[in-house]
Amino acid sequence: MAKRQLILEDGTVFIGTSFGSERTQSGEVVFNTGMTGYQEVITDPSYCGQMVTMTYPLVGNYGINRDDFETITPFINGFIVKEVSTSPSNFRNEESLDHFLKAHDIPGISGIDTRKLTKIIRKYGTMKAMIADMDQSAEDIAAKLKHTSFPTDQVSRTSTVKPYVVPGRGMRVVMVDFGAKHGILRELTKRDCHITVVPYNYSAENILRLKPDGIMLTNGPGDPKDVPEAIKMIKQVIGNIPIFGICLGHQLLALANGADTEKLKFGHRGANHPVKDIHTNKTYLTSQNHSYAVSEASLKGTGLELTQVALNDSTVEGIRHTLYPAFSVQYHPEASPGPEDTNYLFDEFLNMMKENLTKKEVEVYA
Repeated sequence: MAKRQLILEDGTVFIGTSFGSERTQSGEVVFNTGMTGYQEVITDPSYCGQMVTMTYPLVGNYGINRDDFETITPFINGFIVKEVSTSPSNFRNEESLDHFLKAHDIPGISGIDTRKLTKIIRKYGTMKAMIADMDQSAEDIAAKLKHTSFPTDQVSRTSTVKPYVVPGRGMRVVMVDFGAKHGILRELTKRDCHITVVPYNYSAENILRLKPDGIMLTNGPGDPKDVPEAIKMIKQVIGNIPIFGICLGHQLLALANGADTEKLKFGHRGANHPVKDIHTNKTYLTSQNHSYAVSEASLKGTGLELTQVALNDSTVEGIRHTLYPAFSVQYHPEASPGPEDTNYLFDEFLNMMKENLTKKEVEVYA
C-alpha cells in the first residue's frame, strides 16, 4: 500500500496509507463517533462533499453487504480511519471496504491518528483538507485550501431528478428528496404509505396537484439557506397539508416560518446522541449527522415551539408549529446506523395525517 498524506488547511499534515481510490481529493473534514455502521455512513447523501473520519479505531471488519446501503451512489469525498481491515469476516459480507471504495472512486487513508485529528476539529472546528500523494507540496496545498470555496449545489447533486412512486394502499405521502436516506422510505413503506418521491425544487402547485395526505421533508447535505426553492414551497403548503421534517427538512421548516439557522463548530455525527423531550421529560438516544442547527432564540414570534433539545450542547432538536399540523426533528428517527428509539415519530406523522383528514370531513359535512 502506498503512503499518502492528509493535509489540513491550517497546515497540519498526517501521513498514512492509501486504500480505496488513489485520486487526489479535497473536502470538508468531519468526524463520526459511531462504533459500527460505516457502510450506512459512507452511503448517506448528507455527507456529500465531506471527508469522514471514523473515531472508532478499526473499520471494515465486517465488510460490505447488500442490505445496509442508504443510497445507491455514495457522495462522500474521502474516508479516514485509524486501521482498515483487509480480511473482513461476517456471514453477510460480500466485498471489502477497500474494494467498494475503489469501485466508487473514493479515496481512503488509514494509519492516521484519528484521535488527534478529532481533537483538532473539536478545538478549531471543521476545516478543509486534501488527501494527496507524498510528492505533492503540503505547504502549497494548505495555502490553496484556505482560498478554496466548496460548491453549494450538494442538494441538487443528491436529489432525485424525476418524480417516482413507491406504491402503497395507506396514506398518500409526497416525499421531497433533498438527499434522502433509504431508511426514511423503509419506515414509510413499513406503514403501507403510498409515496411519491419528488425533486428538491418541485413546486408547491405541483405537490398540491398530487393531493397528498402529508409531506415528508427529508434529510440532505449542506446549508439549508442554499435551497431557497424549498423554503418558498414550504411557505405555500404549510397549513394545508401535514408536514414532517427530518434533519435538513427540519431546518427548512424553521426557515420557512421565519426562524434562523446557524453552522455548528463541528456538528453532530454519530449513533448515540442523547436528546430530551421537554414535554414528556423523556430522553432518547438518537442517530445524528448535521453541520447546521436551528437557532433557539430565532423561534420567538414564528409560531414554532421548541419540543426537544440536545443534552450535549442544548441545541434545538425538535420543533412543532402551534397552529398548523407540522413538526420536525434534527436527528434521524429512521436511524441506520444507530438506535431506533424515535421510530414512533413516523406513527405520530400518520396520526397527524389521519386527524387532518377527519377534520376536513367534519368541515365538509358541517
